[in-house]
Amino acid sequence: MSEVADRGATGAPVRRLVLLYDAQCPLCTFLRNWLARQRQLVPLDLVPAGSDEARRRCPGIDHVATLSEITLVGDGGQIYRGPAAWVVTLWALSEYRPLSHKFSTPAGARLARAAVLAAAKYRTAHRDQRLRQAGGRAYDRQDGWVYDRVDGWTYYGSGSGSAACDSGCHVPD
Repeated sequence: MSEVADRGATGAPVRRLVLLYDAQCPLCTFLRNWLARQRQLVPLDLVPAGSDEARRRCPGIDHVATLSEITLVGDGGQIYRGPAAWVVTLWALSEYRPLSHKFSTPAGARLARAAVLAAAKYRTAHRDQRLRQAGGRAYDRQDGWVYDRVDGWTYYGSGSGSAACDSGCHVPD
């Protein structure tokens, strides 16, 4: 699980996890609702990325990064991003823990990464569709910020074409 970032290998046991998700993305909210219905071996707190609650509960992480990639934070300081975050999320679920072990192998990690990339592609397509329905972009910056007449400033990641995320970021200068 090479996508484990920051303090992912602390050695501390994981007793609770905070999953930061994009509350404006239909796929993300669908998965959030699905996760909430699953039997959890390790409790998952599902928190919108970029929200005040996310900043309060996870003060030591890069919250801008959480808006462009799924992030999972363990109560022992572990931070997982991308495919590793999904593998650990499955590990927290009773019915899917055996599958998480398969995804943690080199071959399984490739499948997990492919699933994350497919989700990112869906999110980008959804963002672009929303912008077209809103009358198009009024202003699109290279740093990932987009302004449209309906939603105002929205952060979609590091430049055009990255995974969509618009969960309450601060408006750029």
